[in-house]
Amino acid sequence: NPNTKTTPPPRGLVDRPTVGPVDGSAVAYYAAAWAAADAALYQRRLCIVTSVRTGLAARVLSADTDAARSRDGERVLGEAFEVARKAARDETLPVETALIAAPIVPYLIDCSRSSGMVVVGSRGLGTFGRGLLGSVSTAVTRRARCPVAIIRSAPATDAASAGKPVLVGVDGTPNCVPAIRLAFEEASRREVELVALHAWSDTRGTNLIPTWDAVRELETAVLAQNLAGFGERYPEVPVRRVLLRDSPVRCLADEARDAQLLVVGSRGREGATGLLPCSTTSALVKTAQCPIIVVRQL
Repeated sequence: NPNTKTTPPPRGLVDRPTVGPVDGSAVAYYAAAWAAADAALYQRRLCIVTSVRTGLAARVLSADTDAARSRDGERVLGEAFEVARKAARDETLPVETALIAAPIVPYLIDCSRSSGMVVVGSRGLGTFGRGLLGSVSTAVTRRARCPVAIIRSAPATDAASAGKPVLVGVDGTPNCVPAIRLAFEEASRREVELVALHAWSDTRGTNLIPTWDAVRELETAVLAQNLAGFGERYPEVPVRRVLLRDSPVRCLADEARDAQLLVVGSRGREGATGLLPCSTTSALVKTAQCPIIVVRQL
């Protein structure tokens, strides 16, 4: 395939690849760099893809326009390939590029069925004829069958940033367990602390509990229940538990200032505390200062 560049796969390669769409924007290249570094941690194959069509709708193109878009797509893929190769710091990491004619969103959702992760930029160029990554990230986050990472700025490469913890939102429901599992795995591979944050702003069941101490005891038990068993599976990961009575979005965004990665579930309990795709995830993408991985409960 003339649109594919590969290097020999290393031993222990995970079969499910990391997939990253690019459109030539700076944030797309930031996402490609982050995707390459994370793929290297997991020894996954990295596939960088761009489409000659718009992100959310296909249209009929003339032959001349189609050829021009193909040339531009090859340029974007070449630039993203170099960015990814540099970010991975591993010459054995397989990096593939693919130029497709299909609309990007259905392609990514289909890829997500057999991928380890999809990594998207939080916004794109917004020019006519290229995918709007902001719209792509929203659509893919809601429908992907694998975790989706959303990147909004250049990955930090200094030692201080590499030592920052992984942060996970714990909402007290089984829906957040896949996010907790992935957060432990990321913290283990990055060799950093895990911060498990449980915040609540409703009064779920507290009308029968007369004191603040009793409420806090209840929520402490909720956090402990969600984390149960992970310490034994990941004994090398130090865990710091944070409990706050406040808006989960506000608490997670504040704590994310000192984290290298935030992991959240895409569904939670109804009401103010739920980690819902439209509200919590969208708000965190706009406010959190670090990359976010959204893990759907399938």
